[in-house]
Amino acid sequence: MRERESPRIEPLRSLAYLPAMRAIWKGTISFGLVSIPVSLYPAMRREELKFRLLRESDHSPVNYKRVAAADGKEVPWEQIVKGYEYEKGKFVVLKDEDFNRVDLEAAQTVDIINFVAIKDVNPLLFYKPYYMEVAKGGDKAYSLLREALVASGKIGIAKVVIKTRQHLAAVKPQEKGLMLELMHFPDELLDADEFKAPKAQKVGSRELTMAENLIESMSSKWRPENYHDDYHEALEKLVEEKLKHRGKEKPVARKPKAASNVIDLVSVLQRSIKASQSKPKFASSGKAKPKASKTGKSRKKAA
Repeated sequence: MRERESPRIEPLRSLAYLPAMRAIWKGTISFGLVSIPVSLYPAMRREELKFRLLRESDHSPVNYKRVAAADGKEVPWEQIVKGYEYEKGKFVVLKDEDFNRVDLEAAQTVDIINFVAIKDVNPLLFYKPYYMEVAKGGDKAYSLLREALVASGKIGIAKVVIKTRQHLAAVKPQEKGLMLELMHFPDELLDADEFKAPKAQKVGSRELTMAENLIESMSSKWRPENYHDDYHEALEKLVEEKLKHRGKEKPVARKPKAASNVIDLVSVLQRSIKASQSKPKFASSGKAKPKASKTGKSRKKAA
């Protein structure tokens, strides 16, 4: 009798398999009297397995409801508005047309304030990149801005309104085009002095040399294709195993590494160097092949 085939987990589709992406924003880059029509597209994606909340007894899906605090009744989306609480329990309501009235021109412009050397900007300020695609009629000015940024080694610091919120942003050259990278406003960053610093310790010359040797033994060229989400792959494999065995076999939990109170740093560093030398290093040339999922389809790199 033919054994019934277990259901499979479909691998998450790469950008290559997704429908054409829509621009999240359309407007212009403005610097001086120059205006360049552009569209913004997300430059990142995040692969995640989606889980539903279930009732334990019968695996019935648990749904979320939008419930009014006044009477406990469910509220449909079309009856929901945005309100600012200016006093306890008192609100002023803002509708879409109110947000559009704030500054229609600013809402559709990447307004470059000034240009700065990228080395002078705290890297912690950058947090979300977008590709800037040139729109019809803007090719020459777009190319001119990109070439000028490359030649000067500078980036444009701008302000832009996306989805009812103003952001600080950087306009950067990226390969053959431009990228807009959203930034935190400097006053949003917490001061490092607020966190506990290590107690002052005198580092011995031998310890420092060993640490430098360990770094050297673990060093390789930066090859982005060598890095992937191990946790996501392990989680996908776990779900496939549970489907295969219908959840009868329980996985063995890994024990977390216990923190050790290191006393002899030199000895630990020596053992670390030996261990790193015995591990295979990333390939020094050529591209690593993408890992194939159990369905036989290979993962493609994100844009």
